[in-house]
Amino acid sequence: MTTDLGTAARAQADAQQPVPLRRNWRFQVLWGGAASAMLGTCLADTAYPLLLLAMTGSPALAGAFGAVQFAASAVFGLHGGAVADRHDRRRILLAADAVRLLAALSVVAALALHRLTVPHTLLVAAVLGATMAYGGPVRMLAIRAVVPAVQLRQALAQDELRVNGAALIGPPLGGFLLGLGTAVPFLTTAVTSLLALSASWAVRFESPAQNADGGADGEGGEQRGAVLEGVRYLLSKKLLRSTLLVTLAMNLAGSAMLLAVMVRLRDGGTSTGGIGLALAGEAVGGLLGAPLVTRLHKRLAPGALLLVVAWSAVPMFLLPALLGGPVVVFCSLAVMMLGVPALRVMVDVLIFQQVPDELRGRVIAATMTLLMVGMPIGTFVSGLLLDRFAAGPVLVALAALLGLGLLPSTLGRSLRGTSWPA
Repeated sequence: MTTDLGTAARAQADAQQPVPLRRNWRFQVLWGGAASAMLGTCLADTAYPLLLLAMTGSPALAGAFGAVQFAASAVFGLHGGAVADRHDRRRILLAADAVRLLAALSVVAALALHRLTVPHTLLVAAVLGATMAYGGPVRMLAIRAVVPAVQLRQALAQDELRVNGAALIGPPLGGFLLGLGTAVPFLTTAVTSLLALSASWAVRFESPAQNADGGADGEGGEQRGAVLEGVRYLLSKKLLRSTLLVTLAMNLAGSAMLLAVMVRLRDGGTSTGGIGLALAGEAVGGLLGAPLVTRLHKRLAPGALLLVVAWSAVPMFLLPALLGGPVVVFCSLAVMMLGVPALRVMVDVLIFQQVPDELRGRVIAATMTLLMVGMPIGTFVSGLLLDRFAAGPVLVALAALLGLGLLPSTLGRSLRGTSWPA
């Protein structure tokens, strides 16, 4: 009798244990689709500017692709979060993947007919930016919907491998495929979009409860100011404000640093290929940092983790300024990125997991939009400084500005005594 009771208790405990993440087919299929979409995006970010440069010979038009893409993401970002909270998320993801597939196929068809134009290419940039705004928050929510809470950090750490792996493979792959044929990289992006669409179609996941009018907000989902509700939520919490401010400062300074080190390497005689390999240190550091997520979260409280990762970037700005060279730049970027995966998962734990599901899409979209703002601003400011000063002094100035920007949060109370939520 005792044996039977023990066996029954073990069977009940086993039944309550979640399926190992590697055997969670819904997560793995969604993760594979997200990896395909990310690889296609990174590949496109290289191939389209190179194509525009070959078509027009204008660096300004080549840079316009990224500018238009970012602008579309920023313009539609907050609305994308509101849509994710009010409508069927799986349908939104399917629509975003399908539109991205059609955009890539339109470029392939235009190239085959020798009809591709600059306006067509920039329109594709706007479409890609919009699909990121609507599909990005939903893809993040989809992965969270198919993973038990106890496995979420493990899943998010695996997701960091997707992001950094695509960032490492995408740019050189885009240049290589373009060398094989003008249409080859864009046909490849169409294939990655098709894989992402197939994964979204194969997996069903939960959406917010819909009322009779089809909205999750009540009153047909069109409450006044609903689109800005995610921003209001973030700004209403002192800890979240401090977290976002520090992360925004890191994004702003990091994007400024990338341009400065590129100029520093160019002025030192490094080839374009060598510059590309040096900048790959960012993706390599992210890949090496992904397995450290759980360990860092166990050893450091959220506020301490945020400040340690942020302050560790300051000396990494100074090394390229003092020593220069592609090896130093590669190592500096890799060290800077080691703690970033843990930081991204921390933002998820502190913000996204604590928000009611009916508001989560807007909060994710608001966070993504606010953090993206720092990147073009940092690049623009860095460009202005580099027009007047050498790259070495600019890097020193950026390190000093980052340190000054971190002082209020370091000396303040909002990040002290923080702990991980249960």
